[in-house]
Amino acid sequence: MVANTSMDTDKVKILGSKVKVDSIMKVAEIEDAEKMKMKRKCEKILSFKPDVFINRQLIYNYPEQVLADAGVMVIEHADFDGMERLSAVLGAEIVSTFDDPREEALGSCAQIEEMMIGEDKVIKFSGCQRNEACCIVVRGSGKHILDEAERSLHDAICVLISAVKNHRTIYGGGNAEMRMSIAVAELATQTEGKQSLAIEAFARALK
Repeated sequence: MVANTSMDTDKVKILGSKVKVDSIMKVAEIEDAEKMKMKRKCEKILSFKPDVFINRQLIYNYPEQVLADAGVMVIEHADFDGMERLSAVLGAEIVSTFDDPREEALGSCAQIEEMMIGEDKVIKFSGCQRNEACCIVVRGSGKHILDEAERSLHDAICVLISAVKNHRTIYGGGNAEMRMSIAVAELATQTEGKQSLAIEAFARALK
């Protein structure tokens, strides 16, 4: 399940809040009420029967424990752009309400693994249901090299997309000039008189 929902309301946030009570027990009652509210939300999430819960926002300890006890792996604080791509490859909706449990809202993949790239940890999703997006990792010794590599990669992808969409390919390396030279040379063989010599000379000039 890919979600964008608040999962940090199991504790009373004192900062910026005004709570007037006549005993410390009242504060405990408020905390218990917030905790039960979060438990009911977790139960709604579990009604979808997900194996993995990926959330755009933070997940506090209590809801993480509730989901973990139900055998659901939790991934929190995913970046927003990554969530959009993840939704595309997994075939999942980005869910924010959980009142209507539907299997269609869930995505699927064959494997989820944590791996190291340099000094950074990343989570890799393999065997996704819909491979409509991917990530390309560019590494280099400096920002200038990385910027150049990113621009070159972007240009190459744009050319590939254009070729796939238009179904047309123009070969480089002087291919266009050579094909024109061959066509003009064939025309020279079909032309009589001195004009054929001029056409043949033009064909040689194109090589």
